[in-house]
Amino acid sequence: MSQPAPERCPWSTGIESVRSKATDFLELFHAENPDSGPAAPRIAAVMREIDLTGTYWHTTAELAFGARVAWRNNARCIGRLYWRSLRVRDLRTVSDAGEVATHCFDHLRAAHNGGKIRPMISVFAPDTPFRPAPRIWNEQLIRYAGYAQPSGRVIGDPRYTSFTDALIRRGWRPPVLTGDFDVLPLVVETVEDGPRMFHVPDDAVHEVPLEHPELPWFAGLGVRWHAVPVISNNTLEIGGVTYPAAPFNGWYMGTEIGARNLGDTDRYALVPEVAERMGLDTSDESTLWRDRALVEINRAVLHSYQVHGVTITDHHTESRRFLLHLEREEREGRQCPADWTWIVPPMSGSQTPVFHRYYDAEVDGPNFTADRETTQRGLHGTPTAFR
Repeated sequence: MSQPAPERCPWSTGIESVRSKATDFLELFHAENPDSGPAAPRIAAVMREIDLTGTYWHTTAELAFGARVAWRNNARCIGRLYWRSLRVRDLRTVSDAGEVATHCFDHLRAAHNGGKIRPMISVFAPDTPFRPAPRIWNEQLIRYAGYAQPSGRVIGDPRYTSFTDALIRRGWRPPVLTGDFDVLPLVVETVEDGPRMFHVPDDAVHEVPLEHPELPWFAGLGVRWHAVPVISNNTLEIGGVTYPAAPFNGWYMGTEIGARNLGDTDRYALVPEVAERMGLDTSDESTLWRDRALVEINRAVLHSYQVHGVTITDHHTESRRFLLHLEREEREGRQCPADWTWIVPPMSGSQTPVFHRYYDAEVDGPNFTADRETTQRGLHGTPTAFR
């Protein structure tokens, strides 16, 4: 007697969608990798596998290619010139929360590479029709806690006050003396164990203390930032297969730290304090005191990373590199999706060449995605993925 098919889980993808996306991806893979032979036999084998299981297993070469093309297709990333250099860690057999966390910490150490940052991705177990993959809650592997005070002031990063409160309710104990740069635990959720928290080892957290090349008092502000920006809550989608836990990194562009993380009024908001220390006239906006202070914060970031031998780039250089990437893609006959609001730097935008043009908005696969609930978990620690 034939056995009834097991019930599919709500996170499974429709089989026809998987078949279609798999075919498109495999045709792309074989077209760009002619040494892999004709696409037809591989597509036929994958279709049989999908018919039997509802999904399929990428070869090592397909996984590496798919991860790199996902970076190539990421419309929000300005640093795609080096997409081919992405190092892919194939960890698809890893689904236990503790093992995921351990490999994430290894990722931080390996990507840091003594300051010579390596673009890297760690790909953990995929979703299947009958078992969901692990999820990482944190937006990045390293995020700083935010502690709301009764006065309304925030110690640390205001972006993560709700997330910090949620982790405290789950049992995380902050340092006795809370500070502006307390590293939050890593949260990994699995369908078997629910959310689990893991302390990020000190030797996996590489930070750069900020100083200014001409303003000696700047170092006394006690500001620092971490070296490796590992985005950890996006889903990698390759040919109809989704990998919800696939942390990846390039290296920082200075304005990400100086203009946004440290400069935004809803983040560390350093601009007024730096302006006051500089003795600027803050009585009227027309003195452009905000702009002058923001420039010096960004100078401090670039200077400090360079002094400590940590890879970083400035927004002018990266803008030129992006247009070079765009030209290469066009020569290859490929579209280069780009979101103008993300590609144009958050400081001196009109002084960069990426400002003065339009871009193709159509997003192709493979790619990285984040849905509303994923975003909510990274900011508020709720809702759980499996409930």
